[in-house]
Amino acid sequence: MATVELLFSALPEHVRTARLVAAAVARRAGVDEAVLDELRLAVGEACSRAVGLHLSHGVAAPVRVVLIEDEKKFSIEVGDDAPRPAPVGAASGAARPGSAQDEGGDGEDDMGLAVISGLVDDVEVTADETGGLIRMSWPTTPGAMAS
Repeated sequence: MATVELLFSALPEHVRTARLVAAAVARRAGVDEAVLDELRLAVGEACSRAVGLHLSHGVAAPVRVVLIEDEKKFSIEVGDDAPRPAPVGAASGAARPGSAQDEGGDGEDDMGLAVISGLVDDVEVTADETGGLIRMSWPTTPGAMAS
């Protein structure tokens, strides 16, 4: 299993670089060429969301993108350090993609999460008082990984 970690300043101009790196690593990992445009768009939405959250919450830490390739799937994790208040009565920080709970009840980025969940079959969104994470996965073609 190979892992690539990308950290970038929370500036909109760095989102394009994250999309390009994600697509290149996904292609090498064996993700079907037919879904690479959707992968790029999903990564762009997730990174733009993280940048926006960092900027709106005054977070100076970088946005994290982790690309994980293995024999069966390729995963991308986009993490932010923007705090969200714990939902009242919730036992964990897990939220449905596009739910107002994920944004601490304000729903400001529901559209971006809806786009991501429409593009990616395997997506998980979590958020709590320390930040959030969007985890997306795509199947890979066995034996397609380059060395």
